[in-house]
Amino acid sequence: MDEIDEIVQEFLVESHENLDQLDRDLVALEREPGSRDLLGSIFRTIHTIKGTSGFLAFGQLESVTHVGENLLARLRDGKMSMSPQTTDVLLAMVDTVRDLLATIEQTGGEGDTDVSVVVGHITAILDGKAPEPVAAPAPEPVAEPVVDLVPEAPVVPALVPVAQAPVAAEPVVEHEDPVHRRTVADSSIRVDVDLLDTLMRLVGELVLTRNQIVRQAGDQQDVDLMRSSQRLNLIASELQEGVMKTRMQPIDNLWSKLPRVVRDLGANCGKQVSLTMVGKETELDRTLLEAVKDPLTHLVRNGVDHGLESPEDRVAAGKPAEGVLTLRAYHQGGQVVVEVSDDGAGIDSEKVAAKAVERGLRTQAQIAQMSPTDVLQLIFVPGFSTAAAVTNVSGRGVGMDVVKTNIEGIGGTIEVESVVGRGTTCRLRIPLTLAIVPALTVECAGDRYAIPQVSLLELVSLDADRAANAVEDINGASVYRLRGTLLPLVRLAEVLGVESDRSDGHVVIAVLQAEGKRFGLVIDRVLSTEEIVVKPLGSQMKAIGTYSGATILGDGRVALILDVQALARRVLNADALELDDTDDHDTRAVTAESLRLLVAGLGGGRKVAIPLSSVTRLENFDQSAVERIGNREVVQYRGGILPVVRLNNYYGAISDREGDELVVVIYTVGDRSVAIAVDEIVDIVDENTEFHAEVTDHGVLGSTLVRDRIVEVLDVRAAILSADPTFYTASDEFDAELQETM
Repeated sequence: MDEIDEIVQEFLVESHENLDQLDRDLVALEREPGSRDLLGSIFRTIHTIKGTSGFLAFGQLESVTHVGENLLARLRDGKMSMSPQTTDVLLAMVDTVRDLLATIEQTGGEGDTDVSVVVGHITAILDGKAPEPVAAPAPEPVAEPVVDLVPEAPVVPALVPVAQAPVAAEPVVEHEDPVHRRTVADSSIRVDVDLLDTLMRLVGELVLTRNQIVRQAGDQQDVDLMRSSQRLNLIASELQEGVMKTRMQPIDNLWSKLPRVVRDLGANCGKQVSLTMVGKETELDRTLLEAVKDPLTHLVRNGVDHGLESPEDRVAAGKPAEGVLTLRAYHQGGQVVVEVSDDGAGIDSEKVAAKAVERGLRTQAQIAQMSPTDVLQLIFVPGFSTAAAVTNVSGRGVGMDVVKTNIEGIGGTIEVESVVGRGTTCRLRIPLTLAIVPALTVECAGDRYAIPQVSLLELVSLDADRAANAVEDINGASVYRLRGTLLPLVRLAEVLGVESDRSDGHVVIAVLQAEGKRFGLVIDRVLSTEEIVVKPLGSQMKAIGTYSGATILGDGRVALILDVQALARRVLNADALELDDTDDHDTRAVTAESLRLLVAGLGGGRKVAIPLSSVTRLENFDQSAVERIGNREVVQYRGGILPVVRLNNYYGAISDREGDELVVVIYTVGDRSVAIAVDEIVDIVDENTEFHAEVTDHGVLGSTLVRDRIVEVLDVRAAILSADPTFYTASDEFDAELQETM
């Protein structure tokens, strides 16, 4: 119902504009009866109104414009000529159409407006008969409703004093309803886009000036100045919000062209495709809408061309012959998220990895250290695919590097998720606007930087004592335990190649999220939050790759805006939680003097320690990723199939974890791995302690002291055998090496 109402509103606005033009054209046509340009323009306008009124089921409006169109067609074709009577009936038609539109606007329907008289007059002209004279509208204000006076003179009732015009004042009081005082046509105007862009730039400068005045007022003791600055702050914020709203457009303006793209491409590829669109009303800044048009169209074409299988292959796979492509848009965390999903064959991460190695984009060793999600991101690497190898895997890579570059160019990110046989989802995360964004200003080595708040999750402040214990080093990578989750740390001073001026041991961490990963940015201090105006950088600054723009702060100083996505790519190694497994296992064996342990939590508050020497990775999987082979649970991982060991089941405990996420420790010795599922990762310790083998139980090798608490050490071999009794028989060498680490 809302969509129909919106269509009617747009129809009313356009029709009112067209009727005003018709009045002018008809009067001009009377002076130039032979003007084919005027006749053509009038005919097209009436034809448009007639067509839309028929679509919206406005029968009376359609009937009166239909006979008017017939008369105009004869005039245009030279079968009739203009006369005063012809002009009269056409103007009467325009007035009748205007009355009908006013009734539709007020009541939603045509009411009982009588159009038979006007239709009869026009029909008489068409039949060559002389119609009765058409009465001209009465000019007196009293005889006309106020709603008809407003378009021609909307300010007259308010400006004429009641003492001088007592008769005209009565209708104004009688029609105080806003619907009568302002029509749909009066409620909207057409504004040039360049004017809106100019207004946006001026508002940006106003925001900068506002920030400076507010800061200066805060440094002084002048109460009046403080009040004025607060008032300015409020007005500038409201003005900024209003101007930004004028630039917002529903994403449906972009999506409206995609059904044709999908239909044509499906026909060319011999595929049956249905397109589903969810969230068409989601609004986005006009500039960003233009910037995302080509990348989105490319993703849609890829989904149809390479994602969906042929009808024969779909039927053979037990799917409907018709594939489904879904577009979904919604707001989330100050961003617009746009998803392009297909229910096609999916992308095989093994084939992606093999193709990357074949093309020399990654080495086999690098691939071995990547998760399936990271492997899928390789389709965005330039040169990953060529037209000579178009498959469900490589075909998606054609131009995908350009898609990613364009999306990141507007401060957005792109993610890809895929399940073989079930389909692929490409997810775009786009800022609402580029012009003015809320940001956190921070300091590092005496210089100021801005971090867009859309990437900021939280702030953590650690005093010297807590920092000494909470910040750990795992094979050269700093991590911080944030509510049971290991958070990789990136030191901004090291990234910038400067010397931090913080020497008191205090650590300030900005927890950021980029490209689906969380990391902590260590800064010197937090300054404030404020709305900043994004200024573009020159090519030389862009080439550095650390900054996305610049801004002027309230004190007039320039601050560079950190590119969080670039920091994540350049500094945050995808293997930041990866533990080095290239050392000799003998040197990392558990001894009485030095015991490196990963402490995991199970249900009921139980904790167990896993020797860290063979822990190669910490992963989070969806429960849906777990499959069954016979009576064993397995998960696909890096091109292999790993048995899953659920420690809660092994120990007979009940999991306390809620949700669909599975926390997994990848335990590897030699070339074999196993996925050990736990409730949470509690701690990683690397300290001198004693291992007590005499304290044993089911599934326990012994015990040890961890931070002055007794923790059981897991019997990894027994746990693995409980999940897969044949696991060790595949490799005697693996068995021997595992015995060594125990």
